[in-house]
Amino acid sequence: MWHPDGVPVSPLIRCSLTTLRALVVAAVLVLCSGAARSPVSAQGIAPGTQFTPLAATVLTNPISVRGTDGQLHMTYELLLTNASPLSVRVEQVLVGGEDADRILLSLEGDQLAGEMTPFAGTPGSEATEDPTQDGGSTTIASGAIGIVWVDVTTDSQAEPPETLANRVVASILRPDGQSVPFDGIVARVPVNRSTPLELSPPVGNGLWYMSDGCCTGDTHHRRGLAPINGQLLVPQRYAVDWYRVDDQHRAWAGDPSQLKSYLAYQQPVLAAADGTVVSSLDGLPNNPDLPHPPPIPPIEQTVGNFVILKVDGGYLLYGHLDPGSVRVATGQQVSRGDVLGLIGTSGNSTAPHLHFQAMTTPTFFPTDSPPYVFDRFELVGQVTERIWDDIIGLQPTGTLPYMPAPDAGPRTSQMPLDRNIIRVISAH
Repeated sequence: MWHPDGVPVSPLIRCSLTTLRALVVAAVLVLCSGAARSPVSAQGIAPGTQFTPLAATVLTNPISVRGTDGQLHMTYELLLTNASPLSVRVEQVLVGGEDADRILLSLEGDQLAGEMTPFAGTPGSEATEDPTQDGGSTTIASGAIGIVWVDVTTDSQAEPPETLANRVVASILRPDGQSVPFDGIVARVPVNRSTPLELSPPVGNGLWYMSDGCCTGDTHHRRGLAPINGQLLVPQRYAVDWYRVDDQHRAWAGDPSQLKSYLAYQQPVLAAADGTVVSSLDGLPNNPDLPHPPPIPPIEQTVGNFVILKVDGGYLLYGHLDPGSVRVATGQQVSRGDVLGLIGTSGNSTAPHLHFQAMTTPTFFPTDSPPYVFDRFELVGQVTERIWDDIIGLQPTGTLPYMPAPDAGPRTSQMPLDRNIIRVISAH
C-alpha cells in the first residue's frame, strides 16, 4: 500500500499507526480499491462496510412532483465532503432505487460538471449573480465540499421509489500522479411521500414567463444555497419569477428604465388558495436603479413588500410587490382568487416581477422550499436562452428568444418548469 506522500508503507508500519487520521488514510487507500470490505461476520461490522473518501449529506428529502415535461421530478442537493487528505475527482454520480439496481439518473463528463459546483459561494438572498461562475470542476480538495444538484425523473405513471441510492464513482489522486479508484453508495435518501400543494396560478389571465424555475440548470433559485442561523438551506428551490409577456414574447416595450414599460408592472397578484395572512410588509420603494440591479438590501428586505399566506399544507410567499399596493393585513382570511397586491420591483429585484413560492415555515428565511402544482393552465412555449433576471432590462429589446412547445396544450395538476411560457386561464 501507499502512504499519502507516495512512499510505500509496510503492513507492520501501517499497523503501528496510532492516530485515527492515519488509520483512515491507510484504510481509504486500500479499501477504495475494493480489496478490504468487511466480510459477513459477527465482529460488529455490517457486510459491505468500508471507509470512504467522501461523506455525503442532503439538505432535504425530495417530494415527487409532476412537471410540464410529463415526468415526476425528485429534486435535492447532494453535498460531498472530502474526508481524505488527498484530492478526489468525482467521475460519475448514479442515482437509483434502494441499492441503485435500477439507474434513474447518471451524471458524468460535461453533464456532471454542469450539475456540480464547489460549496463556497456568495450567500443567498434573492441572488442576482450567475452561479455558473463557480462551477465546472468535479475535483474536490481535501476538506472541501462539492455540491451535486440532483434532479431525478421517472415516468409520471410510475410509482416513485421509497429510497434513492446515491452512488459515486471517483478517483483518489495520489501525489505520485497515480490514482486509486472508489465506487460506492454514499447516501440513501428517503423520498418524502407528501403530496405537493395544488394551487391556482397566483396571477391573472394572460401569457407569463416562468423565469428561474425548477429543476435543472444554473438558476439562482435552484442553486441559491444560503447559510442561515447556522443551517444550510436552499430556501428558494422551487421558486418562480413571474414575468408578464405579450403575444410577441416581450417582457417590456419602450424605455426599460421606466416601470410602466414592463408588462408585469402593477398586474394583480392573487391568493392561490384559501388561507390566512400570517405576515405582510408594505412601504418599501421600488428599485431606483432600473434597469440595473439595486444595492443588496438587508436580509429582512430581500423580497421587498410581501404577503405570506398560511394555506392547508404550508405557506405561500408573494414578493417584490409595488409600494402602497398591499391590500391585506395579518390575520385576514382570504379566498382563492382574492387580490393581495400589485406587482412591483421592491427589495432585491431588478425588474418588475412576482416572486412566488411555497414554504414550510411562515418566514421566507429560514425555510425549506417544497414543490407545488397548479390546477389548470396552458403550456405555450419555451424561452430558449438563459436571461438572468438582473439583465432582462439591459437586453437590446424586451423580446425573449422563444420557441413553441412541441407538446403545447392544457395542463392540469402540473408544475411549470424553468423558462416555460404559460397561458393562465383563471376560473375566478
